[in-house]
Amino acid sequence: MILVTGATGFLGAEVANQLAGQGLHIRCTRRLNSVIPPQLHQYEKLIEWVEADLLDIPALEDAFENITHVYNCAAFVSLRQVDKKEMIYSNVTGTANVVNLCLVNNCRLVHVSSVAAVGQAKPGQLTSEKDQLDQALETDGYAISKLESEMEVWRGIAEGLSAVIVNPSIIIGPSAGTEGSGALFKIVKNGLKFYTAGGMGFVDVEDVAGCMIKLMAANISGERYIVSAENISYQEITRRIADNFGVKTPSIAASSWMMELAWRGAAFVGLFNGRSPGIDKVSAQTASQVRAFDNSKIRKAIDFKFKPLDESIKAVCAALAKTTD
Repeated sequence: MILVTGATGFLGAEVANQLAGQGLHIRCTRRLNSVIPPQLHQYEKLIEWVEADLLDIPALEDAFENITHVYNCAAFVSLRQVDKKEMIYSNVTGTANVVNLCLVNNCRLVHVSSVAAVGQAKPGQLTSEKDQLDQALETDGYAISKLESEMEVWRGIAEGLSAVIVNPSIIIGPSAGTEGSGALFKIVKNGLKFYTAGGMGFVDVEDVAGCMIKLMAANISGERYIVSAENISYQEITRRIADNFGVKTPSIAASSWMMELAWRGAAFVGLFNGRSPGIDKVSAQTASQVRAFDNSKIRKAIDFKFKPLDESIKAVCAALAKTTD
């Protein structure tokens, strides 16, 4: 039987959706207060839901009963430094628990990491799976948590685990709503004036799930794969989003000093309202970085063709155009 962890999340729900769409019976984990995504309601006869946090070993042991294949999609995601310690502990310990139970139960594992755990390429080159992140120089808690989680998977592989790792870039899709990557679409729709100097890889959630399912069926272990469809500047993607919504394109470049003021101002306000700032130093710096990725390894491994990014953007904008928030 197949287990999908984090199945109420953006990517996990799409993995479950595609598996159940094939008529497969699967088991999905959720937390006590997690809401089952709308696209999975139609599969109530094919999906068995169990309450199991990855840090709750007894509950996780029950979830692994009769399991042979595991898609580990569960993760704590945040770019805020205030979440750093908790996020690293949660992601690394949770992954270690999954790896240990996969070893005990002889399960095959597809583990979701991130391009945040991949190092920077040399100037002028695309980042590939061979580029290693220097943990000693990294300050982003999310990147550290993903890198150390990968180390747990590699440890399992060394102990005989059959597993592969996927490193998606920024995942987009209509089911994100206005959370996560959907927040970018929302703020452009609402009249964003500024764009940052950075750039990143983007990929459709359906493609990431599709790659994972193909990798699970492949006779491959001990590999990591960057899953990214297109490299694009933040200026260009906000232009494409604005065009789809029929709103004015963000036209003012947010300079480094403006980003510096933004995170310092957010931190100052947080001192008075008691809330964590929506932007901090690390997330401000990330927004100005240019990263471009080589997806040739995953394309060759499973003969995969990615959906054009314009199609994905159009689908997200069409879904959000119907909302009023």
